[in-house]
Parts: sequence; structure tokens; C-alpha cells
Amino acid sequence: MRRLKEVANHRFREKASVFLTELHPAREAAGRAAVLAALRKRDFDATHHCSAWREGVPVSAFGADDDGEPSGTAGRPMLAVLEGAEVTDLLAVCIRWYGGTKLGTGGLVRAYTEGVQGALAAADAAGCWEEVRILRTGEIRVPAAQAHLPFALLGAFPAALVLEQTFEGEGAVVRFECPPDLVPALDHAWRERSRGGTITWV
Repeated sequence: MRRLKEVANHRFREKASVFLTELHPAREAAGRAAVLAALRKRDFDATHHCSAWREGVPVSAFGADDDGEPSGTAGRPMLAVLEGAEVTDLLAVCIRWYGGTKLGTGGLVRAYTEGVQGALAAADAAGCWEEVRILRTGEIRVPAAQAHLPFALLGAFPAALVLEQTFEGEGAVVRFECPPDLVPALDHAWRERSRGGTITWV
């Protein structure tokens, strides 16, 4: 998964309408709102400011807005391109200046799709991305006398990173992170080692 570091944009014309798509880094709602407000003020003469966004690693929230275009012809296609590119923590805004010729629903979908694809290509060319790893967090609870067992398990998986060990009453809790693809193997290995124990994934 990739996270945007810098602004990227793509401009093109389709049947007299001008489209300008901008990608902005944005990790939370307040940041997205500020960017959108600034673009609406800057390009106050535009007909539409359609948008799509994704947030979190792994992605925990997303959204899209057609901003007056026919339902499903702008925001959703834009979001689909962002999903396909596996990018996050960004806001895509496609600004349209209507040129007098209607594009039809199919034409609108193609135009808004092309806008985001073009901006993503510009971001690729400019090196505007940073790779981010998606990690799952697990918890293993054992009696205090067996506090060494989770460490023995996790030590066999180099990609698993122990975050902390705490003691609660007569039990011990070990929290760790690992790549998602390790989850089935760790679950299986812990069930065998602990004779039926389970890992809590949070």
C-alpha cells in the first residue's frame, strides 16, 4: 500500500469541458475539509468539485461525493481508481468547468476515471509516494508461569515484532505485530503449542 506525500495533478479537456484532478495528502476529515474549501475558493468559477478519499493503514474509512453530477458518475468511479491503485491517506478532487456539451453518464464516468488515473500517473512520475506496511496486532494471554511460551512462538517468526508484555493479576499478556499473511500460520502454531489456545487479533 502507498501513501501520498506531495500534491499531484492532471488537467485535460473533454468535449469543451475542462477537468483538473488534484491529489492531496490528507489523513483525517479536518484536513480533507480544509483542502476542499481552499479548492472551492480558488476555483470558484468551476461547475463541480467532485471528490473521493481513503484513510488509514489498513484502510479504515473512505468516501466519495458527486457534487451535483448525476449519481454514481463521478465520486464512485474516482474512488474505484484509488482502490485499484491501493493508495491511502489522500483526497482526490476532480474540478470540472462545464463547456456546454453534455457528456452523458458513460462519458462522465470515463472522464472522472481518466482524471484520477492521470493524477496517479503524474504522482508516480514525480515520486510522490511512500510505501506503508499493513500490520495486524495480536494478543496472547497465558498464566504468568507460562509467560515464556509466547516469546518462544514469536521467535520462530522473524516478521513478528513483540510490542510489549504486561502482567494482569496471575496472567501475562504479550502484544505483537505481524504482516496479515502470517495470521493463519501463527494461529495454527499457537493452537498446537498451547494445546488449544487462541490469539486475539485487534
